[in-house]
Order: sequence, then structure tokens, then C-alpha cells
Amino acid sequence: MSIFNSLFGSSEETKKVESKINWIPLTDLGQLDAIVALSNEKSVVIFKHSNRCSVSRMALKQFENEYDLDDAVAVYFLDLLEYRDISNEIASRFNVFHQSPQLLLIKDGKSVYDVSHSDIDAGELKGKV
Repeated sequence: MSIFNSLFGSSEETKKVESKINWIPLTDLGQLDAIVALSNEKSVVIFKHSNRCSVSRMALKQFENEYDLDDAVAVYFLDLLEYRDISNEIASRFNVFHQSPQLLLIKDGKSVYDVSHSDIDAGELKGKV
């Protein structure tokens, strides 16, 4: 194990950690149409994450620790390194500037809340849902 893996954890270790969030993997461009449709019925969150970035890993862990919305929203997780085309389409479709990590709240087919890095806050999100 390298010194960096011992300090920051490897991407494999990150994937093994159990989460209290019922993440829906965002792995196909077609899912964006489903997200838009679903957002007319309930709020949808998209969390864009880079598993090579320690800031992204820290924001993800903090978000998961603070999250308590249960099934009030559908929560999608995007590994933006593996699915960069989806990340690009999110930026275009929802008219947001690409960032990592990034959290978007989608309602009625539009991004109504968009934050990144240390501004990602589960408590703040709860007030917007």
C-alpha cells in the first residue's frame, strides 16, 4: 500500500464503505431523461464525485454523515471520471458550470440548487427540498 493510499484511502476502499444513503448509480445518459421526468414528482439530487480527489472524498463523507432525508428525494451518484460524458451533459442540460465535487438539486426539470466543494451541506440541502 502506498503512502497516499494510507493517508487518503484508495478508490477501492472508498467503494467498499457502506452508506446510509440509498445511492442510485448514474451510469447512462438516458437516465437524465428519467431524472427530469421524476423531478416533476419529487426532488432529485445528483452528487458528482471524483474518486481521485481528496476534497471530493471529504465532501462525500461529510455529506453522507449529515444526510437524513431518507426517501424524500431520489439521490443519484455520478463517478465523473468514469462517466465524463454524463457530467458534460449535466452541465449542458441543467445550465451549470462543471465542478467536482458538485451537488445539484433538480425540481421540475431544472437545477434549482447547485453547490460544490466545501459548500456541499446536507443540512442546507434539506432546507431546499
